[in-house]
Amino acid sequence: MKYLLLTLILLGTTTGVRADTPVLIGNAPARASQSLNGKWRVIVDPFEYGLYDARMQPSKEPYFNDAKPKDKSTRLEYDFDTSPQLDVPGDWNSQMDKLFFYEGTVWYRQKFDYSLKPGNRAWLHFGAVNYQASVWLNGEKLGDHTGGFTPFDFEITGKVKPTGNSVVVKADNTRHKEAVPTTNADWWNYGGITREVSVIQLPATFIEDYLIQLQKGSGNVIAGWVRINGGKAGQKVSVRIPEAGIDVTTTTDETGYAALHIPVSSLKLWSPEEPKLYEVTVSTGTDKVTDRIGFRSIETRGTDILLNGKPVFLRGVSIHEEAPFRSGRAFSDEDARTLLGWAKELGCNFVRLAHYPHNEFMLREADRLGLMVWSETPVYWTIAWDNPATFANAANQIDESIRRDKNRAAIILWSVANETPIGAARTDFLTRLVRQVKQADPTRLVTAAMLHEADAKATATSNSIVLDDPLGAVLDVLGCNEYIGWYDGTPEKADRTTWSSPYNKPLIMSEFGADALFGKHGDDQTRWTEEYQEKVFQHQLAMLDRIPFLRGTSPWILMDFRSPRRTLPDIEDYFNRKGLVSIRGEKKKAFGVMQDYYRRKAAEK
Repeated sequence: MKYLLLTLILLGTTTGVRADTPVLIGNAPARASQSLNGKWRVIVDPFEYGLYDARMQPSKEPYFNDAKPKDKSTRLEYDFDTSPQLDVPGDWNSQMDKLFFYEGTVWYRQKFDYSLKPGNRAWLHFGAVNYQASVWLNGEKLGDHTGGFTPFDFEITGKVKPTGNSVVVKADNTRHKEAVPTTNADWWNYGGITREVSVIQLPATFIEDYLIQLQKGSGNVIAGWVRINGGKAGQKVSVRIPEAGIDVTTTTDETGYAALHIPVSSLKLWSPEEPKLYEVTVSTGTDKVTDRIGFRSIETRGTDILLNGKPVFLRGVSIHEEAPFRSGRAFSDEDARTLLGWAKELGCNFVRLAHYPHNEFMLREADRLGLMVWSETPVYWTIAWDNPATFANAANQIDESIRRDKNRAAIILWSVANETPIGAARTDFLTRLVRQVKQADPTRLVTAAMLHEADAKATATSNSIVLDDPLGAVLDVLGCNEYIGWYDGTPEKADRTTWSSPYNKPLIMSEFGADALFGKHGDDQTRWTEEYQEKVFQHQLAMLDRIPFLRGTSPWILMDFRSPRRTLPDIEDYFNRKGLVSIRGEKKKAFGVMQDYYRRKAAEK
């Protein structure tokens, strides 16, 4: 596993990417491409029989060859052409009843023709495959990728044919204790090719990636870099932002980098009230790519979070990548518009995208709507803290997330973990991860959703909680998950709870809430009813208003989501029911409580 975090660069510098760093094409959706989305043939392979082992099965034909019988006497024990089909993008759990709980290997196959212009190069692009992916083209292995929520690319120049190409993907969502996330999680482990697949065609020398954002600490300097792939030093690189009157040209160094430092006289800054996006064009003599980028600053001062230099309260909600109105993984622009539309209706200016990097549509829609974003890596609960490969895996996943989303103004927070129990190995692991994130992207803030220690001296009249997790010393913003009224006592316990912290830093209460089945009613003492959930929120919000260093909230959670841990018949039925909205879009009573609270917080400005 490579430490890709070390490959990104500080704004305004031109430090090179390591030679062995895999290419990840920046702004892939904007590139000329041929979609491979649609119906793929699949073979379910729980014993991984489709892998070739010359020692054990020398005569077996591996699945990745996508072979056909040579004659009537040929023994061939698979046939993609007559196998079932699954939609890509999509997960297998929600598309095929017999795969609802399945974890293991499924082989995917797609056939396609392709016209590659002379002198151009082609790349096979995957938005995400959960969790481990191995990819072959026409029987030749292209490579492997680990991590279920981040993109990857393989060059297929010289391998792709004009007709009859066969791409085979071995997708394996088996959980492992040393993996990220680990074996224990509280969401559905949706397997398969869960995001879009395409073939991207680029010139021989092309714009591999770029970073164009406000320089840290400045409101009038755009800084960053452009990286060219396949060229030599001294190439001209132009950056144009016509609406801002910017048209500059720079040149690449011997590593293919061109540094950017662009003073601007007038720039409308991105904010929830005015989510201004500028059309930005990066071009060379052979390539051009256009993006829509917003410019804003985010920093802290004491216990305040400052957006564009002004204090802001983050009116948020947590969101899982669960599809509304249907089962399965959310992946489309329509899913993003629905989920983030509900967040806007709630009164949010902020969303916590838990517990892993969400699809790119979510980030671009957040940019458009003016929703600030907490983006998280799936370091969840009890990771194998002492395992170097686990750390490398986590570092790689958050690096790929940063590489994909670094130009999205909406992202203000990178989260390195959720609900990790305090211990020396854990704190060392996360501290190293925080430092690498800050090196990769010094313009944004770093946080984590921490737990809190119970008050050993709690009484019937007082409950004092101190947020003294040692990880707080290296975070920019404290996050804390607490469930007073659901897992911790009754709702009234919040009335006697006070909060303090030794750190002079802002706090986001990153989770709180209670389960309720939509339409289940009763008195407010009865769990699982909308009335009980409503009562939890009422007591919670009164308590939160008494925390002097609180600067944001993201209750758990916007919409109900599937979880294999949640088995209570007729209520949970393998759903976590803490949503403010049901999977069918029905608003629970607690939705109105949060909506009223956010209206009041917005009016306090």
